[in-house]
Amino acid sequence: MSKPHWRHAYATDLEAVSAIATRIHPDLSERPEVLAEKMRLYPDGCRVLAVDNEIAGYGLAHPWMQYRIPPLDGFLERLPDGADCLYVHDVAVLPDFRGGVARAYLTEIGQLARSSGITTLALVSVYGTRVLWERFGFQPVAADGALRDKLSSYGASATYMLRDLTA
Repeated sequence: MSKPHWRHAYATDLEAVSAIATRIHPDLSERPEVLAEKMRLYPDGCRVLAVDNEIAGYGLAHPWMQYRIPPLDGFLERLPDGADCLYVHDVAVLPDFRGGVARAYLTEIGQLARSSGITTLALVSVYGTRVLWERFGFQPVAADGALRDKLSSYGASATYMLRDLTA
């Protein structure tokens, strides 16, 4: 077995990405068309974790505006002009392949953001993974009423987090 590595995602990877999403996020499902739109709108931020000829995970990220959480299972329609963050929509890895791969994806995405003039990464932590994201340099944001409303579709433990890439 070859070492898992991140590569750009292709439209032909959608079936595998969707299957992993369904397995990892049974309570936060998104339609394949929604995932495909992210891959189409910002292919540079969409990667799959390849192991030999299999896909063991994926990461989806796209330019966005801080504090404006994209709706779960909702279409973006277009990317915003003047984006001030790269939004990490999801990083999902099958259990047998975890261990350092998320950090590698975030390193690549951080470099992509900086090369695009973006100095902040944003995400929504789900399933109580806040501590994991804090280890990667993300800080929780105190949610006001509007932010709490947007977070509600992501589950009770959802936390909006930001990472300053200039630090």
